[in-house]
Amino acid sequence: MTALVACGDDDKGPGAAPAAAGVDGVDDGSELTLWTRAPLELQAKALVDGYNGSHKNQVKLTIVPNDDYVSKVGAAAGSGDLPDLFAADIVYVPNWAKAGLFADLTSSIAQLPYADKINKAHLDAGTYESKKYVLPFVLDLSVMFWNKDLYRQAGLDPEQGPANLKEFKDQAIAVQKLNKPGVNGTYFGGNCGGCNVFTWFPMVWASGAEVMNPEGTASLLNGTAAKQVYATWRELQAAGAIAPGAKDETGATWVAAFQQGKIGVMPYPATLLPTADKTVKVGVAPIPGISGGASTFVGGDGIGVSKDAKKTQQAWNFLSWMMSEKAQVEVLAANNTSVARSDLTGNSYSAKDPRVALINEVAANPRSKVPVAINFQQAFNAPGSPWVTLFRNQVYGDASTLDKDNEAVTQVLGQQ
Repeated sequence: MTALVACGDDDKGPGAAPAAAGVDGVDDGSELTLWTRAPLELQAKALVDGYNGSHKNQVKLTIVPNDDYVSKVGAAAGSGDLPDLFAADIVYVPNWAKAGLFADLTSSIAQLPYADKINKAHLDAGTYESKKYVLPFVLDLSVMFWNKDLYRQAGLDPEQGPANLKEFKDQAIAVQKLNKPGVNGTYFGGNCGGCNVFTWFPMVWASGAEVMNPEGTASLLNGTAAKQVYATWRELQAAGAIAPGAKDETGATWVAAFQQGKIGVMPYPATLLPTADKTVKVGVAPIPGISGGASTFVGGDGIGVSKDAKKTQQAWNFLSWMMSEKAQVEVLAANNTSVARSDLTGNSYSAKDPRVALINEVAANPRSKVPVAINFQQAFNAPGSPWVTLFRNQVYGDASTLDKDNEAVTQVLGQQ
């Protein structure tokens, strides 16, 4: 991420706003370029196909391998070769907005009649110095999944997932006590910073606490709620309820065991409900806190017009259509993807599955968030980050190091 900040031109500042051309932009038969990372290929293709089939403008989509995306964007930003539109993992957006990689969309967004219904967490992550630079591209939410068949076998109510952290622990242990070969109570990315940002931060938020200060420069991960989250997982480990493979899980296979029917209950990406449903009878609940509550990490990607775009109003035409009811419901919701507008959560597709409706609703919960920090990648997601050291010590190592480990996270967050 540091290299990308260096790509910004301090004299020019963040990208200029598209010239005004109405709320819908311009549809004049132009060719536009769009980059996204591979995990969003399904949704990106659906959106681009929907747009291209109904507009004169045509969007050319480039799918980039996830591990190559940051370096590709950085190189293009430095040489002035960014595409007209590009998506970004929402945790990268604050850095890239500050670096001037996106054009200012503030006035264009304000013209949308449903501007106040757009997912606030994504808009906030893409706001720098009171200017808005991105819209939600695809939402990826964290929720609690459980295996209804294993719950039934363990004497649990298969229709009731955990409503607080103690219930999560107790239900996982109940599944573990089945003593079924290869079956465990729960699983997590034990060596994956991003996995546990995505699934553990909401446990803190649902408890009414924060993980960082508002500026994103100091860690609060040694607070009372965070300590209870760690204690829950440490007790699960002591009870033998965490699958052994979790300790070395870097994220590449962290959902596989659940999909194979081998895990009782675990926090999970909501976008994978259709996949998990093929092999497991899945129950879905919000991620709870110590005494209840609900939260989710509002992940996924934001998308904006790049600083190098030559057809900014045509690019805005794609973005304004993307936020329309047609795209949100008939493209995203139809493909089992959460909508990014609160007024569209109760659509015809979510009405068919109460689990999908619940996922949409939790995205609008005031305790559901995107944590914003310029140095987020280095502090949390990077292999061997201080956050990885912190939670591994709390589950598997010396829990007395919490204050020291939390300070190490703060040191990285505060780097200039």
